[in-house]
Amino acid sequence: MKKNVLHYRAGKSCLLGRASLPLLASLSLAFAMSACNKPEDNQTVGQKIDSAIARTGQAVEQAKEKSEKSGEQAKVKTEETFAKAGEALKNATQNAESSAKVAAGKAIEKMDDMAITTAISAELAKDPDLSVLKINVDTKDGAVTLNGSAPTEAARERASAVAKTFSGVQSVNNKLVVKAS
Repeated sequence: MKKNVLHYRAGKSCLLGRASLPLLASLSLAFAMSACNKPEDNQTVGQKIDSAIARTGQAVEQAKEKSEKSGEQAKVKTEETFAKAGEALKNATQNAESSAKVAAGKAIEKMDDMAITTAISAELAKDPDLSVLKINVDTKDGAVTLNGSAPTEAARERASAVAKTFSGVQSVNNKLVVKAS
């Protein structure tokens, strides 16, 4: 009677008979022969492990150097970006400040022009010869323009003289027309 051997491997069973043992031996021999074609390296297992550890150490050092180099490059780029952003913010602040000064200056000029117009109109209204008439006073950047009519040439000239007495008046353009009443 043939004796069969039952093997358990990874939860599976395999029934091997005595006839399959030579087949198993042949396969083992074939694997051993295939290893004979590999070049001999005359290193012991310990030497191979040491060599693998050394190669791993070199790879780690190279990766570390690359990482440090990348980190340094990122740091430089970040610093450059912050420097540019700081400069842009400084320029924007200066531009805003200049714009604000210009706008404030224009507003003051407008207020000055309005104050000049109001003061001249009030003074002309006090003059008995000019108060009866409608004299339009316009002021732009300190240049006063008088439009309307005057009863006499003397009243026309007096309107110019009144306008010239106020601070901030740069010039007077008298366009008053003399009309006898």
